[in-house]
Amino acid sequence: MEIVIAAVVAVVVIGLVLVSARRRQPTGAAGQEPVPVASSRMRPAVAEFHVVGSSARVHFEVPLPSSGADGVLAELLGREAVEVVREKRHTLPLGDLTQVVALGRHGTEWVEVATIGLKTPGELPPPMIPELLPHSGHREFNPFARLADLPETGPGGAGGTVGERLEGLVLRLPVRAQAAVRSQGIDPSAGNAPAVVLALMRSAGYQVSEAAPGTFGATRGGERTFIRVVGHRPGEYPELDESVVRTFIADFASSGMDRGLLLSEKWAPFEIHERERRDARVRFITRERIQSFADVLALG
Repeated sequence: MEIVIAAVVAVVVIGLVLVSARRRQPTGAAGQEPVPVASSRMRPAVAEFHVVGSSARVHFEVPLPSSGADGVLAELLGREAVEVVREKRHTLPLGDLTQVVALGRHGTEWVEVATIGLKTPGELPPPMIPELLPHSGHREFNPFARLADLPETGPGGAGGTVGERLEGLVLRLPVRAQAAVRSQGIDPSAGNAPAVVLALMRSAGYQVSEAAPGTFGATRGGERTFIRVVGHRPGEYPELDESVVRTFIADFASSGMDRGLLLSEKWAPFEIHERERRDARVRFITRERIQSFADVLALG
């Protein structure tokens, strides 16, 4: 009898522990990771840090536009410079600082873009990083849900001609998205559209890592995306080769990831539409679509 009672008590205790554990679980879809928050955001790389008199000077590896930093980029780098000083003061005597100066790079020269004055020497303002892509923090934000709306063909058809010379594609971006891209050390005016798209994905909360040259993995909200970047060199045929398409499909299938994305400045062959109809997890973001996809990432 005592053994039976002990067994019943054990079952009750286990049940209470399971109920308590469920109540402590965060709300949200089962099995999903939370959308990355500010602690996991991309930060501009620091090239140099100097203290000159009572001024801390933080040099960022951020390419500045020829017209100089706009207000959004200047605010971003100014706030980021304050955060660099906040980290440095744990190991350096910075109690006498009266200002923090942020610098970016224009060619081979450093240019001051923002100066933060300290009302009380050594006392930094509270942390406050400008939110460049505010929509990216919303759980319902899903740029891949909009892929079916992207253009099917570009000007002149699905592909180019053998003699066509493809210029580097410069994407049109709103000011905040430009600042987000530049803060990752990428010049959006340099004509490397796939690199800009990857930077926008990072700014939109995707954890992007390079697995091999031209191959990336991106994760957001528990969903994993296999990304293949196909470049274009002068003299190459301006349309994606069918063998490249087949290799991408095979590599995505063996990756075990949830989605497959091919990024390229080349034109797409007609066969990609059949590929996408057969498998909705696969999408080709080629020359005729890449601006529209950047708009989805930048504007939500």
